[in-house]
Amino acid sequence: MEVIYIICFFIIGLVFGSFFCCVGLRLSRNEKFINERSVCDNCHHTLAWYDLIPLISYISLKGRCRYCKEKVSLLNPFIELVTGILFALSYYSFGFSLELVLSLSLVSLSMIIFASDLTYMIIPDEVIIFFSIVILILEFLLNGLSGVALSLLSGASLFFFMFVLMKLGNALFKKESLGGGDVKLLFVLGLVIDPFLGLITIFLASFIALPVSLYLLYKNKEHMIPFGPFILIAFLIVFFSKVTTNDIFNFLTLF
Repeated sequence: MEVIYIICFFIIGLVFGSFFCCVGLRLSRNEKFINERSVCDNCHHTLAWYDLIPLISYISLKGRCRYCKEKVSLLNPFIELVTGILFALSYYSFGFSLELVLSLSLVSLSMIIFASDLTYMIIPDEVIIFFSIVILILEFLLNGLSGVALSLLSGASLFFFMFVLMKLGNALFKKESLGGGDVKLLFVLGLVIDPFLGLITIFLASFIALPVSLYLLYKNKEHMIPFGPFILIAFLIVFFSKVTTNDIFNFLTLF
């Protein structure tokens, strides 16, 4: 039965992943994402329902538009697949519980921002505000008012740390080193993890981003890359590992 549930969550994740990609891209372009029909980015032909089946349509059409035959971005199937995997992992990790709802919310937040920041280097404020409210409600249901207070304190601490880091980076490099969206993103993530794990997340994100940055600088002479996706990758690693600050301190004491 567990396997059936995992498969179901994977399929649900595929469907929602397509929606999250749409939300992230359209919000960044200030477009509606509820009533508007999907169109091909190249020929702008309205897509039929059978053109939008998660993963299957992309594979069956060999990554090309049915109408203009131009290559379709890999972003959509990538977000769909990753969302499916993370939805399944969420159920596997937390079962049917409020923690599962929290996990699915964090995956949803991550996928929307991943799509928007990777494509347009924008983290929409609407996404930050909406998921902050959702997370605080879940925190209240899980841990009461004291849990909400601690979450807000942690979020504010990481927001302040990231803000100072941004200002120092701007002064050092004489240009924008971090976006304001990255700072706000750390506030949301700080509602879920404590400040120490938040610092671990920032360090891990920088570690993951370094080789990618060097490659892009060498290949395309690209000086600006979105940091949000790397923050989210690092955060999801920390979150799903279920590591705690005490675990890290206990590990360090072994040395």
